[in-house]
Amino acid sequence: MIVDVFGIEAFLPGSQIDVKPIRDYDAYVNKTMEFKVVKINHEFKNVVVSHKALIEAELEQQKKEIISKLEKGQVLEGTVKNITSYGVFIDLGGVDGLIHITDLSWGRVNHPEEIVQLDQKLNVVILDFDDDKKRIALGLKQLTPHPWDSLSGELKVGDKVNGKVVVMADYGAFVEIATGVEGLIHVSEMSWSQHLRSAQEFMKVGDVVEAVILTLDRDERKMSLGIKQLKTDPWDSIETRYAIGSRHTAKVRNFTNFGVFVEIEEGVDGLIHISDLSWTKKIKHPSEFTGIGESVDVVVLDIDKDNRRLSLGHKQLEENPWDVFETIFTVDSVHEGTIIEMMDKGAVVALPYGVEGFVTPKHLVKEDSTTAKLEEKLEFKVIEFNKSSKRIILSHSRIFEDVRKSEDVAARRSTEDTTKKAAKKVSKVAANNSTLEKTTLGDISELAQLKSDMEKGLQAE
Repeated sequence: MIVDVFGIEAFLPGSQIDVKPIRDYDAYVNKTMEFKVVKINHEFKNVVVSHKALIEAELEQQKKEIISKLEKGQVLEGTVKNITSYGVFIDLGGVDGLIHITDLSWGRVNHPEEIVQLDQKLNVVILDFDDDKKRIALGLKQLTPHPWDSLSGELKVGDKVNGKVVVMADYGAFVEIATGVEGLIHVSEMSWSQHLRSAQEFMKVGDVVEAVILTLDRDERKMSLGIKQLKTDPWDSIETRYAIGSRHTAKVRNFTNFGVFVEIEEGVDGLIHISDLSWTKKIKHPSEFTGIGESVDVVVLDIDKDNRRLSLGHKQLEENPWDVFETIFTVDSVHEGTIIEMMDKGAVVALPYGVEGFVTPKHLVKEDSTTAKLEEKLEFKVIEFNKSSKRIILSHSRIFEDVRKSEDVAARRSTEDTTKKAAKKVSKVAANNSTLEKTTLGDISELAQLKSDMEKGLQAE
């Protein structure tokens, strides 16, 4: 600013007008004030003056007096000098102190400008200061009673309260039910579901929610809340709503090697064991059968109320086809099949009606002594059927091996018949010869014929 001093224009820097920052320079125009000449430059005919220099000595003395009298808990009047994101600087009369943002109000404060304004006069309490008393911590909220102290004595566990969400975290939400009185809703208390998700999926800052008081500690000034308690626990009537044998549609939540975890409704989970997915298919991993997020029809097999889990089945939606397979795939019956998988221990064969069988390596040998290959279609004989373990053991080799055995058996039986006939004729001749004293020419011819027949039979064998 330009100052007229006895007709000479002098320069007044903005920082030398006052000890505090100046925001409105127009207020000083045409105002008469005392100044101290701090610099003269004769060469450039430049004069610099200061009003701040005149009051600094006085302020320094005042500051010493204030500092000497500072005590913790003392209440002083101050003026808002500066506002930052982390707090407010207060001029106590030449001595600055800081009100941290957390000491402005018992409630949550996003920015100090929500509470104070520049140049505002207010009472503050001294909370702390360093040995030199150069850093002074001030408080504003401490001048009013703690909200917890004025909380209604009738409020108790189980009561319903309304509040505003002031802070969100992955593990839960802080809800302010009164200024400075907050309760935590843990994410596990937001839903009956056992699938813990982020709290942001249920609410956001600024939402007004109704909740139930779960715990209340007035001494520690802590409170926990819940919103799932506003709904009935689905497991209270689980036997009625999800009776054993009832059918439902569930959503696939997760996989394990041994089954599929599904959710029928929020808070009602169940497990479909891998063995209960299909009557016929050999499923190695549940991902072969369904996918995460897909819907699947289920039947309730068992209820575990203590662990809040249902045993479910999918294949039970249909009748057990193995009762029918038992009449079709009888032992020694022959069926056409295709090799769909080769392993060291054998091969898996796809049979009619969507059922699979197993063949060991030695039963994969074909009549030409070669081994059957993957995707080859052949005839297989059932050598074992086990309904309880849903196992069908097959053999391709047994087909032609049994044919050979049957041919050998037939040949042996033919030789045995010839030998028996010859023996009967010999017995007859011997009987006749016992009544005759001499052998006739006809008898000799008949014996010769028997000998010839017996030799032919032996050669055939």
